[in-house]
Amino acid sequence: MGDIQGFLRYGRERKNKQAASQRLQHFKEFVEPWNEQQYHEQAARCMDCGVPFCHQGCPLGNKIPDFNDAVYRGQWKEAWEVLKSTNNFPEFTGRICPAPCEASCVLGLNNAAVNIEHIELEIAERAFQEGWEHAIVPSDDTGYRVAVVGSGPAGLAAAEELRKQGHSVTVFERDEAPGGLLRLGIPDFKLDKTVIDRRIELMQRAGIDFCCNTEIGNDIGVTELEERFDAIVLCVGATVPRDLPIPGRSLSGVHFAMDFLSHQNRLISGKVDRISPELNAKNKKVLVIGGGDTGADCVGTSNRQGALCVTQIELMEKPPEERTVTNPWPEWPMTLKTSSSHEEGVARDWSVLTKRFIGEDGKLTGVETIRIRWTDKAKFRYEEIPGSKEVIECDLAFLAIGFAHHEKSLSTLFGLELDPNGNVKTTGFKALKKTGETSRSMIFAAGDCRRGQSLVVWAIAEGRRAAMAVNNSFEKAALQA
Repeated sequence: MGDIQGFLRYGRERKNKQAASQRLQHFKEFVEPWNEQQYHEQAARCMDCGVPFCHQGCPLGNKIPDFNDAVYRGQWKEAWEVLKSTNNFPEFTGRICPAPCEASCVLGLNNAAVNIEHIELEIAERAFQEGWEHAIVPSDDTGYRVAVVGSGPAGLAAAEELRKQGHSVTVFERDEAPGGLLRLGIPDFKLDKTVIDRRIELMQRAGIDFCCNTEIGNDIGVTELEERFDAIVLCVGATVPRDLPIPGRSLSGVHFAMDFLSHQNRLISGKVDRISPELNAKNKKVLVIGGGDTGADCVGTSNRQGALCVTQIELMEKPPEERTVTNPWPEWPMTLKTSSSHEEGVARDWSVLTKRFIGEDGKLTGVETIRIRWTDKAKFRYEEIPGSKEVIECDLAFLAIGFAHHEKSLSTLFGLELDPNGNVKTTGFKALKKTGETSRSMIFAAGDCRRGQSLVVWAIAEGRRAAMAVNNSFEKAALQA
């Protein structure tokens, strides 16, 4: 603990951002770094608690007080070594993680939490700039071959950890480039895709092979995959979006959020040469259905495309501004979140039920809604409020109401058991928090396809644990041989 009074001397600094009027003119990242003194002061706010609850809040178990202390002392390389020991990709989490560690910060009991995420990102960026982060090439080759299916954060983490152990690793990705939803689902203004490319290049230099435009079951059969590899790790995400099967759903202008976001990302990367008229928000009235992060991404993207106006509605009631007695620290705060995209312009509303899509000549013109009153949120029960029907005029409606499960065709091909929620079922490795083998020997699962839709930081943690489970299985087999 560098400054025992740091949390008393300094308040929490806000991140520096480009003005909304400026950042709406482009799709580039707009969060700017602090100066050296600001990092020194913000790291000094960390109290180095006897029981650091930020460890519990972070799925990766990042050693947050340790790297904060190193930053306070100006020892950035030491901070990087501490951070990298638990987190494969802090350059991702420092940009797009909602920071559950900050929600668990002990200082948050009666003050503003330490700004952990922004410090983490600066550590990562300095590591790349200074050359501290480099390809990790194992000294020995074990002879084992592992196939990782899916190149999102879970797949990338599993691949990197497996390669460190000396195994031969091939990552299969059905899209045109690695990254999964990091590449196609997260807007460039939150995660520039050169950040992903930089990481993939290091992984390739470490000896990891990437086979893109390759779909298991079509481009390569399951039998061939099992014959070529000693173990298979499925990290295919939960990519089946929840639908809204109400009247008018087939009207032109109603789209899944991810179709909209991935099209824009492909446009920026040059994979698409012109914007689709169906997915162009310019001069249109846009309605985003769903109040989560994906919905906010649709808001930011729509405004950058030049939408006439953007409205976002949510079925749940409006969250409180501060924690309630039923939501105490260090639980994740169920409070109102206002993202940078919301700051750029949107009309938000809560406790709104979508009844039907309205259109003319097959094209969307509006959405009929009604206000609701929640009677039992635990059992998902609500009642409609009489006389509260309303029609929201819109030309585009994006469904951002989450993801149901993974695409089950793949688990069917492998003949895998599913859990009651439709996720890939794995056997329990207690120390690994049940991230292990599926119902078939030497086939493992990690990330959203195993636990359901979740956070990037959870996906990285799951990928690491799956790699450990694979490695443990190899070691066990070697002992028995």
